[in-house]
Amino acid sequence: MNKVKQKPIPKFKNRVNEFEFWQKADTSQYFDYKKVLRGVRFPNLKLTSKPVTIRLPISLVERLKVEANKQDVPYQALVKQILYKALL
Repeated sequence: MNKVKQKPIPKFKNRVNEFEFWQKADTSQYFDYKKVLRGVRFPNLKLTSKPVTIRLPISLVERLKVEANKQDVPYQALVKQILYKALL
C-alpha cells in the first residue's frame, strides 16, 4: 500500500487566517480521509421534517398516486409539492 505523508496543520494567528488558509488548501495533503471517514456515525441527527397524519378519501389518494406515477415521483412528494404551491 502506498502511504502518503501528511503535512502538519499550521498554527494560525486567528480564525480569519485559518479560514483563508482552508479556503485555498488542498485538505487531502493534511488529512487521510480513509481513516477519518471510517466508522463515522451521526446518531443524534434530528429529522428536518415532521410526520403528519391526515385522513383523505381513498379516491383522492388513488388520484394522487396516479398523478405521481405520471410525474415519476412518490405520491407523498407530490402532496408536499401541492401543499407548498398552495401556500405561495
